[in-house]
Amino acid sequence: MNILFVCTGNTCRSCMAESIFNLLSKDDTFFAKSAGIAIVEGSTTSINSSKVLNEKLNLDISKRKAVQLNRQLTHDSDLIITMTAYIRDVLVENFPESKRKIHSLNDYVGIKGEIIDPYGGTVSVYEDTFKQLKSGILLLLNKLREDKSVQ
Repeated sequence: MNILFVCTGNTCRSCMAESIFNLLSKDDTFFAKSAGIAIVEGSTTSINSSKVLNEKLNLDISKRKAVQLNRQLTHDSDLIITMTAYIRDVLVENFPESKRKIHSLNDYVGIKGEIIDPYGGTVSVYEDTFKQLKSGILLLLNKLREDKSVQ
């Protein structure tokens, strides 16, 4: 099952989510990628996202380049997970053929609130984002393993 995490610039939340998901999944049937709806060409993972992932998971994504969301990525994905309801709605509007597989992370796993963009924040802000993502992704993985109908 191909999961696509989507945020705005693909330098903070979605690339962290991709990394967390792929590390925690421990299952070859699940694989995540990530993209942004409005990337800056040539941008890489934010310094604080890289720092937090390195400290928490011993992963180095500092050289990872941002990926622009496109129709092919949505087509190739079985489940598209956004960080906010707004981004979910933008995707549904722009990719109506993928509507039924687009969800915000917290709505999909039954958590209130949204994963707010930490861009420009302190390391502490990024650590909070990491904790939110990890909690949501653990619930997502449980849901995917239990609910064979989403596969």
